[in-house]
Amino acid sequence: MDKSNNPLKKLIAPNLYNHYSSILSLSDIPLFLLDTNGDILLELIPSPNFCTHLCQERKDRVCSDYMRQLKSGCESRFTCKYGLENILCPIIVQEETLGYIAGMQVYLKENEYKKHMINIHSFEKRDTNLELIAKYIASLVAVDSNKIKVQEQLCGQIAKNISLDLYESISHSHGDLERLSIEKEILEKKIIDLEAKNMSLAVNPHFLFNTLNCIARIAYFENSHTTEELIYCLSDLLRYNLKQDNQLHTIDAEINNIEKYLYIQKARFKNRLEYSIDVPEEVKSYKILNMVIQPIVENSIIHGIAPKRDGGKVSIYAEKYHSEIIIFIMDNGNGFPRDVLLNIKQIDNKSGLGFRNTDRRLKKYYGEQYGLEIVKSDYSGSTVAITIPTQPIVR
Repeated sequence: MDKSNNPLKKLIAPNLYNHYSSILSLSDIPLFLLDTNGDILLELIPSPNFCTHLCQERKDRVCSDYMRQLKSGCESRFTCKYGLENILCPIIVQEETLGYIAGMQVYLKENEYKKHMINIHSFEKRDTNLELIAKYIASLVAVDSNKIKVQEQLCGQIAKNISLDLYESISHSHGDLERLSIEKEILEKKIIDLEAKNMSLAVNPHFLFNTLNCIARIAYFENSHTTEELIYCLSDLLRYNLKQDNQLHTIDAEINNIEKYLYIQKARFKNRLEYSIDVPEEVKSYKILNMVIQPIVENSIIHGIAPKRDGGKVSIYAEKYHSEIIIFIMDNGNGFPRDVLLNIKQIDNKSGLGFRNTDRRLKKYYGEQYGLEIVKSDYSGSTVAITIPTQPIVR
């Protein structure tokens, strides 16, 4: 197919980032859109400098390893000559491959040693000084196998979704369109599930380091039940966050997880942090999307409580009102900084995507009338409301 007439470039590339922005904000693993000639139509998550400046002949075309895969018709995961994991997921419309969702370009953690075996002198013809080449190689990252599996699934689902979008744009059959609409809905739900998995893998490293330092200090000064309780809480918290097999959990399970999180933060901030949780028993059995409450509570502590010299209090309470459940996260901190509030409201600003992604997940699952709302945010503190229906959603 003529590159200039490729519908992948005309119909998909211009809007692709906006369509998947919430997913992309959760990942730092390279991802890009290719045509069948190996030309990069859109770079969704940037490739490492090593690949862009040293391996690729042109910045807008993939390296020779990718080209070999394309010519051989091998359309799946592969390892390049430098040991980096890569993937090609075909975009197929009416049995014709129009392009690929591709990327990864990372090491498995057990293979990270391979980057130390790369001969920097082999790149001297690139007219790049050796020091810069060494920096490019050193900056290559390694991730665990679970994260690569999630990325692999994500690439596959995005490729299938794009295929359906393209087919729908050229199909005139009502029956076909109806069937495609159902298939698209199923695929989009799978993508939402993958977002949750990606989010659960993206545990805040600062929180982990601060927590472990806190436990280490306590263990040093006293051999007490406090240390044991902290370790158990951290273990349960990590287990809950990393094993998200089902995206719906009871509110009771989510609140139990939040209690462990707050218990650990209380050990860190001591008297500078107080908290209270008041959730009626009648509410606890209802189900809610996972990883919705905890990020809001974390925001209250980071933006509200931590900056205050005397600290403050986080309160979580819930109420059932007619056919809705509203969960409030309230703090008496400094409120969201003005730039954070602006970023949340600006669609094109990536730094507000964490809040907007949570809101989008809720709306996508429950409906547009549900989601997050910043009820107030000023010098006296912030209040965020999470609204979900009491009636289960049929999926």
